[in-house]
Amino acid sequence: MKKIKYILIYVMSGLLLTACESDKFLEQAPKDELSVATIFSTYNNIKTYSWGFYDFFDTYGRSTSWSATNDLDGDLMLGGRRSYIYGEYNVPSTDGRYTRSYSNIRKVNIMLDNLYRAEITEEERNHWRGVGLFFRSHEYFKLLSTFGGVTWVENELTDQDTDILYGPRDSRDVVADNILRDLLFAVDNIKPNGDGDNTINADVARALLSRFGLFEGTWRKYHGLSNSDKFLSACITASKALVDKYTTIMANYDRVFNSMDLADQPGILLYKHYVIDELTHWVSTNTRSTNNKYDITRKGIDKFLTKNGLPIYNSGNTQFLGDKNPNDEFKNRDDRLLIMTPPPYRVSGDGSQNFGYLSSNPSDPSREYFPILEAITGGFPYKNLPDRNWSGRVTGEVPNFTRLVPTQTNNGYRFWKVWNEHNYKTSSADISDMPLFRMGEVMLNYAEATFEMGQFNQTVAAATINKLRARGGIVPMDLGAINSDFDPMRDASVDPVLWEIRRERAIELMGDGFRREDLRRWKKMDYATEVKLGRWIKKSDYPTVKIQDNAPEGYVQFLDDIPGAFPEYYYLYPLPSEELVINPNLDQNPGW
Repeated sequence: MKKIKYILIYVMSGLLLTACESDKFLEQAPKDELSVATIFSTYNNIKTYSWGFYDFFDTYGRSTSWSATNDLDGDLMLGGRRSYIYGEYNVPSTDGRYTRSYSNIRKVNIMLDNLYRAEITEEERNHWRGVGLFFRSHEYFKLLSTFGGVTWVENELTDQDTDILYGPRDSRDVVADNILRDLLFAVDNIKPNGDGDNTINADVARALLSRFGLFEGTWRKYHGLSNSDKFLSACITASKALVDKYTTIMANYDRVFNSMDLADQPGILLYKHYVIDELTHWVSTNTRSTNNKYDITRKGIDKFLTKNGLPIYNSGNTQFLGDKNPNDEFKNRDDRLLIMTPPPYRVSGDGSQNFGYLSSNPSDPSREYFPILEAITGGFPYKNLPDRNWSGRVTGEVPNFTRLVPTQTNNGYRFWKVWNEHNYKTSSADISDMPLFRMGEVMLNYAEATFEMGQFNQTVAAATINKLRARGGIVPMDLGAINSDFDPMRDASVDPVLWEIRRERAIELMGDGFRREDLRRWKKMDYATEVKLGRWIKKSDYPTVKIQDNAPEGYVQFLDDIPGAFPEYYYLYPLPSEELVINPNLDQNPGW
């Protein structure tokens, strides 16, 4: 089965082969147009050129940084002091988010401008135009969500295009309308099956339209801009088509993120495939080491419902046993909680590759969650206990605040969503696939957008929220049971049902890189400036760990200081200063 591996494609190799096969073409093509004419002369040549577009996606790489890093700027994860939420972000001289997107847009525009050269049918030409517009929209969506209105570039620029090169920014309306226009064309014209398995097809285009429509529609609604309904409606249309078509999703949540091969898995629309000794990443390795102290906050842990579908602080919830005893707070909870952070345990053999149980009783508190986690994930090579690093060295107990061998936490809830042992005892050569577009997100987009448009009901909940809850072992959402007192911790400015939809989004997408952007579009970045707490501990057990208010027991507070109020102008990032020097007609975002 064909899989996109996103390995660098050397287009010139294809050029030489094609040129050698056609002496007649060489005789007719002007020398200064030879490369472009050859690249875009045939269907397969265009396809080869387009492979490079797949590198536009933010994916697992050979570094400690991946999509979860974005969530550190939100409220549900902790990774140290973050300048963005502490009001210490400075205008950068350059910003890769800006320059990379424009470089990528230029690559796409070269293809779009030269499709007329190809000896292909009009249907095939529209397919490739749709593919190009998909990727261009992907890049403009990133620019729009980060900077707001930016310069729209419809064609490849030359030195003569000074009115664009040195012109002012286009408005948010222009950029958003153009993205919507292009994605609608992509949905209508990209082949339903793309160009083979795991390639851009019409449904992947719908998934991007679903993501974009929700973002732009809610941004406009909560930031006081007009025409939010247009984008929310586009999200609903695209999402519903996918929800109606893909009625099942992967039943095992852990395997969505820790499988060696996501091919043909239900609800996976596009993924990045890794291959041992060919293309690997470091994300799982770094998750399993002291190099990467990404934690989930107290607020993040509290998002997870109990099995009865109730928030943990609901007055009638008898299943929640409290958070003062580390074993109790994991009981009767959404199974996905154990996929996010390791439960408490203790074994002998700290730091070695061998370990021993402290008790022969499997239900002993020191090893109570060993069989529970294995039943949820299936065990090795998926998540299992005890926690180990890539070499098999054992972490003797969780939480591990102070010992450096081999995994550690800052606040007591270490993030281990992408923990797996597929490439066993091998460092920095991880081979778990990464989902890029999946129905879990689309279902959440659909649920939220329908609520915003007054269309959310029990039928929509059954097709979306309840399918996600099922793999956490949670009873279905019952809209009739949700009232103003359903969750005492709810933000009073958010409707109770919308609060529950947003809760499910927070759980399902935790660590996937959506949370900061969700808070930005909801205009709720004040959540991120709240104090970030961790596990409840006693000072006598962990003398060197900081506890809130320096109490003898309480919640861990890793960072001493609390951010100030989130600045209004921070909702849009600043344009890099070098771009303003190059083009004096560019206006900086207000406040910077």
